[in-house]
Amino acid sequence: MILVLGLAAALWGVGAMMGAPRAVRLNMVLLLYVAVLALHLVLPDAHPLRLATGESAALWLILGGFVVLVLAYRWGLRRLKARAMGEQAAPPSGGPMTEVELNRYSRHIVLREIGGPGQVALKNARVLVVGAGGLGAPALQYLAAAGVGTLGVIDADVVEGSNLQRQVIHTDARIGMPKVFSAQAALEALNPFITVRPYHRRFDADIAAELVAEYDLVLDGTDNFDTRYLVNRTAVAAGVPLISGALSQWEGQLSVFDPARGAPCYQCIFPQAPTDGLAPSCAEAGVLGPLPGVVGAMMAVEAVKLLTNAGTPLRGEMLIYDALYGESRKITLARRGDCPVCGDKG
Repeated sequence: MILVLGLAAALWGVGAMMGAPRAVRLNMVLLLYVAVLALHLVLPDAHPLRLATGESAALWLILGGFVVLVLAYRWGLRRLKARAMGEQAAPPSGGPMTEVELNRYSRHIVLREIGGPGQVALKNARVLVVGAGGLGAPALQYLAAAGVGTLGVIDADVVEGSNLQRQVIHTDARIGMPKVFSAQAALEALNPFITVRPYHRRFDADIAAELVAEYDLVLDGTDNFDTRYLVNRTAVAAGVPLISGALSQWEGQLSVFDPARGAPCYQCIFPQAPTDGLAPSCAEAGVLGPLPGVVGAMMAVEAVKLLTNAGTPLRGEMLIYDALYGESRKITLARRGDCPVCGDKG
């Protein structure tokens, strides 16, 4: 018996050295086992070959049965694991995640605060990003990479050369292309498991309510107050959380405005737009190239937290980041009872 086991080990080792596939090596050992078993069933009891290979066929049958039990046990474990992963990560209507998706999002799934259910929530989520520029671009990239299933992006502008210093979702080859289509190309190349809905137009009152109603969460990365106030009014009316970010030179800020859950809205904090010249645009005042990436990524973090119920989102707080001095601070925000949008008289 030892002779046969040694021969089986030699076949396995030589096959491995020659680069034979695992299945081929298993077949070689199986053929050896069948040949030895056949010898014991055909040859008489005192035959030298039977004596040299274990004397009794019963020993080989017991060994074969043990190997079959081990293989069946391992197969059963793999089936149970696959079933458990499918149940944990299966969206209600879309079936289980593929093995490729599970591998792609594995760093999320092992996070206790997200796990399989959180990743499923991301896959089923619908997020609208208003603006595909400095803040919208990095937020979109990280939301797509995180596996947010449906991303809407609305912007009326086209890619310009001056955008490329900070809006890294776009490329030089796409100058002149509408930003929403440039963003769509980048996001679909990054993650083919998501759906991107581009809207090449302004976010205006004609479509605001209908558009926001299709989404679970809104991110505002625009740079004009008229649009900011409209996004805020629409989100409040729909009961949808709004993540808003802003930039100026070396400083950025963001907050989660969510009156439906006790937080103030944007207009509670900024009752009216500043007069001309007090809040110059990035084109007028300039902005540090990496700063939108920092703040836009923070907006994506808040979105993931909201969608997965992880941690403490910035409801009722504003995070302010000063890149020039490497400092950040948070301030508490409060609702205003006389806010025309979410207040008692709103």
